[in-house]
Amino acid sequence: MLIALGVAAAGVLMLLLTGTKVLQEYERGVVFRFGRAKKDLAGAGLNLLLPFGIDRMRVVDTRTRAIQITPQDIISHDNITISVDAVVYASVNSPMHAVLEVEDFLPATLQLASTTLRAVLGKMDLDDILAHRDAINGEVRQILDTRTEQWGVEISAVEIKDIQLPKEMQRAMARQAEAERERRAKVIAAEGEVQAASKLAQAAEMIAEHPGALQLRLYQTLVEVSGEASSTIVFPVPIELGTTPAATPQLQNMIQTAVALAAQAQVKKQLEPGKGDDRLESSDESRETSGVRQR
Repeated sequence: MLIALGVAAAGVLMLLLTGTKVLQEYERGVVFRFGRAKKDLAGAGLNLLLPFGIDRMRVVDTRTRAIQITPQDIISHDNITISVDAVVYASVNSPMHAVLEVEDFLPATLQLASTTLRAVLGKMDLDDILAHRDAINGEVRQILDTRTEQWGVEISAVEIKDIQLPKEMQRAMARQAEAERERRAKVIAAEGEVQAASKLAQAAEMIAEHPGALQLRLYQTLVEVSGEASSTIVFPVPIELGTTPAATPQLQNMIQTAVALAAQAQVKKQLEPGKGDDRLESSDESRETSGVRQR
C-alpha cells in the first residue's frame, strides 16, 4: 500500500513539474488550451499548465530589439545608385497579436522595413537624401509603425547607419565642394575690396576738406622713409605754393624740413656699426698716402 501511494505521489509530482513554466520579467506567454488562445496572458514567475498537451504556451520577448537592415542598392530619383544600410528598433506591445496575426514578427518587420526604406529613398534626389537623414528616419518610422500596429509591434526608432556612394560620384562631389570653397573665398575678398574702397573714399573726402591733413600725412611718410638704411627722398613741391602770397616762406619751411630729414638719415647711416669705422680707416689711409707723396 505504501509503495502504491509513493508511486502515485511521484506521478502527481511529475505531472506538476511538466505542467509548470517559469517566465522572466521581460517575457509574456500566450497559452493555448486545446488550440484556442486564452484571453489572459501568462506573466512573469511560475505558471501552471495542464499536462498531456492540453495547455501549450508561446513565449514572447517584450524587450526592444535592434533589427539590422543589410546594405542594399537603391536607385535615387536622379538615377544614382547608392548603398544604404539601417537599423530598426522594435518592441512587442501586444504579445497576443504578435503570435496570432503574423507567423514570425521579426522577419516580417525586417522585410517591411527594407521595402519601405527603398520606396522612400527612391522618391528623393541624392542631395536631399544626404541632407535630410532625420526627416527620412522619421518618415520611415511612421510608415512602419502604422503597418506593424496590427501585429502588436511598435517601432520606436529607425536610423540610417551609412550611405555609400560610387567612387565617381565621390570625386565629383569633392570637386564641387572645392569649387564652392573657392567661390566663397573670392566673394569674401571682393567684399573686403569694396569695404577698403569705401574707407579710402571717406579718407579722400576728409583730405579734400582739410588740405593740411595731406601735408601732415606727407611729413609722416617722409619720417618713415628716412629711417631706411639706403633711401633717396624726392620731395615734391606743390604748384599751389607759387600762387599764394606766402609761397616763399612756405617753400623755405618745406625745404628746411626736407634738409633736416636728410641730415638725420645721413647721421643714422654714419652711426651704424661697421660703416663709421670703415670711413675712418679709409680717411686715415688717404692721409698717409698724401704724406708719402709730399715727402
